[in-house]
Amino acid sequence: MKICSSFFIGLLACWGVVAQSFQETEGGISATIDSIEVEIQFFKPDLVRVIKYPEGSSYKKESLSVIMDPEDVSFNTREKGDYVSLSSKDLEVLLDLRNGNITFKRLGGRVLLQEISASFVKFNDAGEDTYSVSQSFKLDPEEAIYGLGILQNGKMSQRNQEVKMIQGNTWDFVPFFQSVKGYGLFWDNYSPTTFRDNIERTQFESEVGDGIDYYFMDGGNSDGVIANMRHLTGEVPMFPLWTFGYWQSKERYKSQEETVGVVKKYRELNVPLDGIIQDWQYWGDNYHWNAMEFLNPNFPEPQKMIDQIHDLNAHIIISIWSSFGPETQPYKDLKAGNDLLEFQTWPLSGKDTWPPDMNYPSGVRVYDAYNPEARDIYWKYLRKGLYSLGIDGWWMDSTEPDHLEFKPEDLDIQTHLGSFRKVRNAYPVLSVGGVYKNQRQETSDKRVFILTRSAFAGQQRYGANTWSGDVTASWDALGEQIPAGLNFSLTGIPYWNTDIGGFFLSKFKDKLEDPEYRELYARWLQFAAFTPMMRSHGADAPREIYQFGKKGDDIYDALEKFINLRYSLLPYIYSSAWDITHNNSSMMRALVMDFLGDSKVHDLNDQYMFGKSILLAPVTRSMYTVNKSENFGEVKSKDIYLPAGAIWYDYWDERKFNGGKRIEKETPIDVMPLYVRAGSILPIGPKVQYATQHDWNNLEVKVYPGANGEFILYEDENDNYNYEDGAYSEIKFEWKDEQKQLIIHPRKGEFEGMLKERVFNIKLVGEKQGSTSKNIKYHGEKLQVDL
Repeated sequence: MKICSSFFIGLLACWGVVAQSFQETEGGISATIDSIEVEIQFFKPDLVRVIKYPEGSSYKKESLSVIMDPEDVSFNTREKGDYVSLSSKDLEVLLDLRNGNITFKRLGGRVLLQEISASFVKFNDAGEDTYSVSQSFKLDPEEAIYGLGILQNGKMSQRNQEVKMIQGNTWDFVPFFQSVKGYGLFWDNYSPTTFRDNIERTQFESEVGDGIDYYFMDGGNSDGVIANMRHLTGEVPMFPLWTFGYWQSKERYKSQEETVGVVKKYRELNVPLDGIIQDWQYWGDNYHWNAMEFLNPNFPEPQKMIDQIHDLNAHIIISIWSSFGPETQPYKDLKAGNDLLEFQTWPLSGKDTWPPDMNYPSGVRVYDAYNPEARDIYWKYLRKGLYSLGIDGWWMDSTEPDHLEFKPEDLDIQTHLGSFRKVRNAYPVLSVGGVYKNQRQETSDKRVFILTRSAFAGQQRYGANTWSGDVTASWDALGEQIPAGLNFSLTGIPYWNTDIGGFFLSKFKDKLEDPEYRELYARWLQFAAFTPMMRSHGADAPREIYQFGKKGDDIYDALEKFINLRYSLLPYIYSSAWDITHNNSSMMRALVMDFLGDSKVHDLNDQYMFGKSILLAPVTRSMYTVNKSENFGEVKSKDIYLPAGAIWYDYWDERKFNGGKRIEKETPIDVMPLYVRAGSILPIGPKVQYATQHDWNNLEVKVYPGANGEFILYEDENDNYNYEDGAYSEIKFEWKDEQKQLIIHPRKGEFEGMLKERVFNIKLVGEKQGSTSKNIKYHGEKLQVDL
């Protein structure tokens, strides 16, 4: 072999064909094949690490994403002609000793993935000699793949495209994809990376890398792949129950009276609300950017503001950034340690005007989150200025971070871990992780909750919910959020959300007076009710429910209906969150996850499962705006595909449908198509104004016949980490369809404040209203209910 002089020439074209030897190592093998070192190591029987680097160089790195230590895996090694085979109980890995290419096979079964070429091109990275690296693979022609992060391209399958992966405002990248064949691949590189897929190859190509470093995992299906990705990069903690309620925000509330007033107004209207978000500039001017304290005179008594919000049984999270103004104490402390990165970021000007007046540069700089000491400084000021006041969570904005007036040489800037180029895409996971780790050290009595604008592999372990950035309001943008959220979830990071209504209203000149925008907002909110965080936010116009009319108005009533629907599903949502934490499940589920055998869903980009029971088809086109006026007189419909292999019930009227066909569903402005899979057991919570207003001592439990099924109702103390020590309970409901019998199993576990006895109102859903129902008293022992 030799190192290619051209970036695009692969191993097959440029490496000499020379038989090579190999040697066994702990967990795998290593081989030198024409001046390239190849290492293969089992981390689990179905998870393998591959490393390649030029002979004579050293390759050692501490991954910023991977936290798993390799298991002691039993495997066999044998030579097969020009190949060496490594076989665990799950996988066979074949190394071609002629060219260094690797093939991954399911043991005794099909080929999953094949390498076809690799390359190393010498590269000078800010004075350091290294390489640009790429690895290409061969996929089946019709093989759908998913993941890569939050991509605003409207695609479900990510075949046949080229994506430049460098973190941005609305595009967040995770160099990971999984296949419809049931395997996944994580490219463990943090530099700007290009993903390419075409008829010839599927390729990751990174600007900087001392070597090629990736992980191959066979999960058998999407859930198995995601479980392996989380084993590798971190499990998911529980969020507080209150985070799953409704959240109100805008750019921005400009006084503490306004912030508190919004919460009061929701309470007066009896519209549920769990949280308010305080956006930027509570710190005052741009020279004090992100001071992490209330310096704005319009917030003279921040403690009083926070106490008032808490007294209204609501929570507050607040905007914090990755950058600091030159007059702030954090800036001065970080500058003294050489922990500020010298490139342009938001805001450019010290004056709060648009466009920026560069006669008065802001001097704002991003901090070096790659340095653990800098992350501790960040927390020191966050703790002192905001955490000590009782702020409930953190809105970590610009965690990609914002990089304005970009110049290629900006990537030469030195960070604690080397050039910015070398570690660019991992900034989010380190900045978010610094806050999570420090807060966890403070107390276990309150769960960390972080809302953030960017992400990277492993971020799921840090209590973060990523939103899709400052997208512009349009019907196309709404449609694009669906596959964006699903593909992000398919990278193993389950918590995602979006600005309800879109951030910018530039396409709607009349803002809230535009009837088409009001219609768009209603549809966006309906979609958001079935995402992991239901959060209204945006610029250019306020978004509170009362901005859209009053009770009795079509749009207002549609908004209120879906906010209440969200709260009625909290027992289902919170139990689904536990399924994520405990079983490595996902809340937003692409249809391929649950209906792999139905090829019609493999590239379906406008429907998905929310949890394992509810299918939704968001409305993503205007139906009721005609000539700049609202017309709700003629009810329109949406075409929907019901996946094969299941029976489905319309959530609204309980009509039953066989899967594997398309149907038309009428969609008045207050209806989004929702279908429940037969065999589902759906707990319905009480009507509340906030998540914990009433306990779940009298739940309606809907049983959807037509298939066997089960559901585990999860409960705990709602906002601490005692669940990690076993302080929680599970109640398993099992439906036996043939016997028409619901078994409520003995309660497992206990926690302080647990309901010792309760009532379940069991309802057997049928094709007609007034289906069978029974009220059952439950004391924790096994019950059999015949329906």
